[in-house]
Amino acid sequence: MNIIMFGPPGAGKGSVSAFITKEFHYPHIAAGDIIRSEAKKPHNKVEAFMKKGELVPDQVMMELIEERLHQPDCKKGFILDGFPRTIAQAEFLEHQNIHIDTVINLVVDEEEIIKRLSGRMMDPKTGEIYNIYTMKLPKGIKKESLTQRPDDKPEVIRKRLQVYNEQTAPVMKYYQKSKVLIDVDANPDLEKVVDQVRLVLKNKRK
Repeated sequence: MNIIMFGPPGAGKGSVSAFITKEFHYPHIAAGDIIRSEAKKPHNKVEAFMKKGELVPDQVMMELIEERLHQPDCKKGFILDGFPRTIAQAEFLEHQNIHIDTVINLVVDEEEIIKRLSGRMMDPKTGEIYNIYTMKLPKGIKKESLTQRPDDKPEVIRKRLQVYNEQTAPVMKYYQKSKVLIDVDANPDLEKVVDQVRLVLKNKRK
């Protein structure tokens, strides 16, 4: 089964994808991981754009994704995370005869996302990440000693969500027309979200 995972920052795409990989054995293909891997190669296709702070162009991203999807481990299915982000990228998959069976859209309330992301704090001494809202801090770790990344501040998170919604709305409509888009309530805890996704995939596999 070929799956696309949609969801705003903080929706839990990575955690849900890890579950799918473990239970259904589909490789998790994250666009960000592909870009980072490509950047390590000599004479690569992405370094020049990254140095300028520019997004990797559609055409380059398409070439990298196509190459990855033709690896042997993708023959029985895959999970795409972070691609497609544009209509052109979605159409590219179709033109390459890469059929998408299911698009899972993790839906989370904006305030819940802000709570999840703004609660992420780092121990500057160890680099460990904690969430002051969703987990109990280990003994000896004080909230006052932790630091917050600039992009985890509430005002920045709201801007990130706005950009995400503007960018993905057309792609969502594209897959709604194909009747493969399924909304999953990702507001509850991870276990409940995973139960919903498990049911979606099992029904699709029948």
